[in-house]
Amino acid sequence: MVSDGIKAAFPSGKRALLVPVGLLAVLIAGGFITGVLGAPHVVGVDNEFGETSQNTTNVTTALVVGNPNPVGVRLGSTSVDYTVAMNGVTLASGGTDDVALEQGNTTLRFATAMQNEKIPAWWVTHVRNDETSTLQLDATVRSSLVDRSVSVPYQKSVETDVIGQFNSTEPRPVNADAPLVSDPVLYVNETSANWGRVTRSETPIRTRMRVYNPKPVPYTVTEVGYEMTMNDVTVGEGTTDRAHVVAPKSSETVEMRTVIRNERLDEWWVSHVENDQVTDLRIEFYARLELPTGETIRVPLRGVDYTKRVETHLFENDSAEGTLEETAGTGDGAGTGDDAGASGDAGATDGTTSDGSDGTRTSGTTDGTVTTDDDGTTASSTTTEGGETTTDDGGLLGATTDDGFLARPSDTGR
Repeated sequence: MVSDGIKAAFPSGKRALLVPVGLLAVLIAGGFITGVLGAPHVVGVDNEFGETSQNTTNVTTALVVGNPNPVGVRLGSTSVDYTVAMNGVTLASGGTDDVALEQGNTTLRFATAMQNEKIPAWWVTHVRNDETSTLQLDATVRSSLVDRSVSVPYQKSVETDVIGQFNSTEPRPVNADAPLVSDPVLYVNETSANWGRVTRSETPIRTRMRVYNPKPVPYTVTEVGYEMTMNDVTVGEGTTDRAHVVAPKSSETVEMRTVIRNERLDEWWVSHVENDQVTDLRIEFYARLELPTGETIRVPLRGVDYTKRVETHLFENDSAEGTLEETAGTGDGAGTGDDAGASGDAGATDGTTSDGSDGTRTSGTTDGTVTTDDDGTTASSTTTEGGETTTDDGGLLGATTDDGFLARPSDTGR
């Protein structure tokens, strides 16, 4: 009865194709299970930061997926999942289904928007871990034709030294630059700093200054204040909570607690990425001195001002570094399966970003546009060569910018 139905549905000319196609599906599935054929796997990944906004940082990804089989994988469902984390804090993640892989290596291009609000949580782990972070990228390929997945984790250590340079024993004069006051009024003979107890809201730095009074009369340091900036973004300011009397020809240790306000770090992060992952940290100090005459003057501690250049190299030297540049041209999006692992040229997609004004989530039709709502979330879309559009909720692999790499089987030949 079933065969009669098939005969009625297919003319005699097309029935001849039905058995070979069905046989091919059985042979490929059997090949996966018996190990004759191999499961798709991740060859490498290349990531780059793109445009930034107040809420998000765009990340472009090229994922090289290898298909060791003599035919393309278009039978069954092949999916990809991807996660980017720093010290266990997930910065971005996502995935996509129905990936069509050509023979050999296929390069898939994706775009996502990382939420900048995740940066303060990562920063806390970074400082607690002695200014060391582990960047971890996990990419997994799964196929319905084989009951297992292949995952290729990638790790990289990122280190900084924000306050190390503050430790110094170099004597530095403090000049008042005031009428009737002979300079220098003080010397700062030693400075040191170390991290305090980091919380979700603040990152304290305990600083100490060894101050020497060269005058024959005592000075009272009524206040020491500071302002901390990172790429001109003010991330902290404050003053000491008690006065210090510095006796004539003697020294006194002035301690203070400088604080980075963690809620301001997402704004700093935008400047950091826009400046090629370079930050100029600056802490400017001042002191208020009570003179023997009773007059109080404000003295800038220019010799104590602290500057530090902080650089990170996230995504530099990824496991498939350079793939994004190699696939940046315009092409049909079909991988050629070469040995370089960067076989697909970029399709006619511009990966541009636009802001939604009505709060609704919209998707592009043929240009792979990433649309940003006013709540900072993104929706990305790509039109596949099969004529269907896949829309994602902002995951890292949710939006391809390479036509054809997520294509379903064409109707031709069915």
